[in-house]
Amino acid sequence: MNRKLSIIIPVLNESRIINAAINHLYHLKSAGDLEIIVVDGNPAGNTINAITRPGVKTVISAKGRGLQMNTGAVIAAGEVLLFLHADTMLSHDALEQIFKAFEQDDVVGGAFDLGIQSEKKIFRLIEKTASIRSRLTGIPYGDQAIFLEKRFFDRVGGFKDIPIMEDVELMRRIKKAGLKIKFVPRKVQTDPRRWEKEGIVYGTLRNWTLITLYLLGVSPQKLKKFYAS
Repeated sequence: MNRKLSIIIPVLNESRIINAAINHLYHLKSAGDLEIIVVDGNPAGNTINAITRPGVKTVISAKGRGLQMNTGAVIAAGEVLLFLHADTMLSHDALEQIFKAFEQDDVVGGAFDLGIQSEKKIFRLIEKTASIRSRLTGIPYGDQAIFLEKRFFDRVGGFKDIPIMEDVELMRRIKKAGLKIKFVPRKVQTDPRRWEKEGIVYGTLRNWTLITLYLLGVSPQKLKKFYAS
């Protein structure tokens, strides 16, 4: 029996890349029905107004990735929710792999390995470090394309209304509950634009520092000051 997958894409001023992101998803192999939901955090809706493909669900939300993803989840018809950044591409069989992950009874969700769209060797080190970190901690980050069963997502109350670390906070709740997140051995391909804009070394060290401080108890509100939108 086919299952329905809802892909939720939170966006803010992504009109330049949104159509390429959507078209890429429709060209992937799928083991079930698919719907795409784009949630715009800009009240003017500049990103959703740029969408040219019919059939895509669109909605405007208050700004904030967690809030936007929760808004998308409310209108999602799928049994499984995939939270995807607009600048992240999935592997050709990623959608099939999502449904295979749920063949294990104790799995409530999962994520992919991080890949970065650049030939620079330093990004291979960042990818490897992210893969090891995810498996050691059992906590993926949002740029690894997190997916969850909708009934479970609804039951735990979705993402918290915090300005940063909403993905880590949710994954920590899942881990504390003793539930399993499956790491799919396929790489997403994320645009390196943030690293290149901020500087690869600075951006990486800043991210590591922020996650460490968060795990030590520093509030997301304080950490947000050091993380540009």
